[in-house]
Amino acid sequence: MKIDPIDRSGLRPRYWETTPLDKMSPSEWEALCDGCGKCCLNKLEDDETGEVALTNIACRLFDDGTCRCAQYTIRHQFVPECITLKTSNLEEHAYWMPETCAYKLLWQGKPLYDWHPLITGTAQSVHEAGVSVQNRTVPEFEVDEDDWEDYIMEEPV
Repeated sequence: MKIDPIDRSGLRPRYWETTPLDKMSPSEWEALCDGCGKCCLNKLEDDETGEVALTNIACRLFDDGTCRCAQYTIRHQFVPECITLKTSNLEEHAYWMPETCAYKLLWQGKPLYDWHPLITGTAQSVHEAGVSVQNRTVPEFEVDEDDWEDYIMEEPV
């Protein structure tokens, strides 16, 4: 079994069901991430409709095998536009976030999926459920931005 890069030890049992997002501790907030990797994919937004299309082109810091940022703690040094998701900006970013994202689901008042690592106790469950983009991405430096439309994909759900 692979080690979960997110420390989920010592968390209150099923805290996400009883604690509002803005009352969670930093470790509880971080543990909501399921490790699917979809937020690290480049998206295309239609200027006229606002519709967002997901591509399988990953951020230059994305590790396709682990579905994690290779430089998470210092990512803004390399990718200044990378978003730090907080309760204060969740509404602003919810429209492009993955449909399976725990932050978005809880913000919408919905439950977590049964494959979420907080429920299964293993970080691998998101990959085993086929919901992640593990081994499905192309690094952004390998694709000319003019060709991104050729890489549009359906969100794995």
